[in-house]
Amino acid sequence: MPTAPGLRERKKQLTRESIAAAANELFTERGFEGVTVAAVARRANVSEATVFNYFPTKEDLVYGRLEAFEEALVQAVRDREPGQSIVAVVGEFLLRGSRGLLASGEAGARERLVAVNRIIADSPSLQARERQAYDRCTRALAAVIAEQRSVGPDDVEAWVVANAVIGVHRGLVEFVRRSVLAGRSGPNLVRAVRAQAKRALGVLEKGLAGYPDDDR
Repeated sequence: MPTAPGLRERKKQLTRESIAAAANELFTERGFEGVTVAAVARRANVSEATVFNYFPTKEDLVYGRLEAFEEALVQAVRDREPGQSIVAVVGEFLLRGSRGLLASGEAGARERLVAVNRIIADSPSLQARERQAYDRCTRALAAVIAEQRSVGPDDVEAWVVANAVIGVHRGLVEFVRRSVLAGRSGPNLVRAVRAQAKRALGVLEKGLAGYPDDDR
């Protein structure tokens, strides 16, 4: 049975949450580029060194959970059941349940979702970091696919498949961002995202030989 976190772990988690909340407040008020790590430290009532202990870069204050999500996606492909296609397992991963603020019914969730997407949309630094994360995830996924196919790490087919799969994820993120900033939210947006995901995954399942077609 999993054990409850100890006092030290709970304190660390509270500190992390406090820093992240302070950063989000400041980024919402001033934009990402207009805030220093020192300002975040002052708002959170910690030292600048403490901020860096929990968030190695300023960008991690926004993207602290992105790497965990990408790693989980790659792991899902690595651990898929025998005979299960990569497209199928990625589809399950992306569509499984409700994720994050998009489907949250908590008070203020919509406002937080709009704020974080506005922060990213207005920041070249964060957009560059996002592209780096996608590139890193694509390389990791291509390596897993090549390993499972018993081919070398420079195998082009593995690279193409990995790019296609991550492309679905990237496309959905962009769809959500544009939709949220245009004022869409709630169950209707969740349904729209799921529909977009299923259509994109369907293209991968069928292949591109007959694309585009009239069945739209």
